[in-house]
Amino acid sequence: MKLKFGLILLVLVMVVVTACGKEDVKQEVPPLESTPPPTEEAAPTPAPPTYPSLLSGVGFEEQNNTRPVAVLINNLAPARPQSGLTEADIIWEVLAEGGITRLIAIFQSTETADFDIGPVRSNRPYFIEIADSYDAIIAHAGASNDAYAILQKQGKPYLDEISNAGSYYWRSSERKAPHNLYTNLSKLREGVSKKGYREEATIQGYSFLTEAEAESMQVGSIKQLDVQFQLKGYKVSYQLDEGVYKRSINDEPHIDKNNDKQLSAVNLIFMQTNHKVLDNEGRLSVDLQSGGNALVIQNGQSIEGQWIAAEDGMLRFVSNNEEIKLLPGQSIIHILPTGKTITEHVNWE
Repeated sequence: MKLKFGLILLVLVMVVVTACGKEDVKQEVPPLESTPPPTEEAAPTPAPPTYPSLLSGVGFEEQNNTRPVAVLINNLAPARPQSGLTEADIIWEVLAEGGITRLIAIFQSTETADFDIGPVRSNRPYFIEIADSYDAIIAHAGASNDAYAILQKQGKPYLDEISNAGSYYWRSSERKAPHNLYTNLSKLREGVSKKGYREEATIQGYSFLTEAEAESMQVGSIKQLDVQFQLKGYKVSYQLDEGVYKRSINDEPHIDKNNDKQLSAVNLIFMQTNHKVLDNEGRLSVDLQSGGNALVIQNGQSIEGQWIAAEDGMLRFVSNNEEIKLLPGQSIIHILPTGKTITEHVNWE
């Protein structure tokens, strides 16, 4: 009996020991970590909206509906380097008397206002037409008799240093007259307000490529080009540099005196129309209504088309009956005479 009882006791002890061992093993296993519930990824903060300017297509944080100002700029050699041209949305280069050219600087989206602009020169009827195409106030110093007749009889908004707005201009002592007359946007805007001219723009502006379209544009082969107007001793050249055409005159960089920057543009536009000499002074009539051939050069590529006087008053550039979209940035528009083709005026390698 003792032996049997001992065996039973031994078995009970082994069972207890085994159970204790299993309990110990269970305690040694670390508990499973709880997995946090999945969380939604935070949505990216949307970029603030931008408002493309009417004439350059560049985006700004706030919408700018300021009425454009067109300033007539002297382009004779003694007037260079001019001031303020790098701040313009658009620059027009147009023939004046004797084969020389004049520049029309269109300012609309410029945020600063106190930079010098000039030298300012006189007005002509077709300069008024260009300004009118932007619903712009025109700033000038003097005018031909025909131009004065248009300004006064048609009630155009203008700021003329000679006849009605002398206090908004000044003469620089650094140059000799008539190449020393200057203004700035701050003074011109003050003049617009004092004369009660409308200060809001009414134009729709140009059509521009989207950022994605601009980035996907391939670089073409037109890296350097020369432009000849009439005078053999006057040549305009452009050199493509990282998507921007830098401008030179007679192989010298065309510089803005305010900041020593070379004039440049992302859109070079050439339009051709009839020019007619009116008198012994060489004054011209330039047809800006009939339309004609046009050429747009962007990032090394050329687009052949036409210019038209659109129903909204703007001079627009079309190809296959659709407006040519411009790259956002500054544009320079050249009005060339007829008599030979655009590509005989504009040469590239």
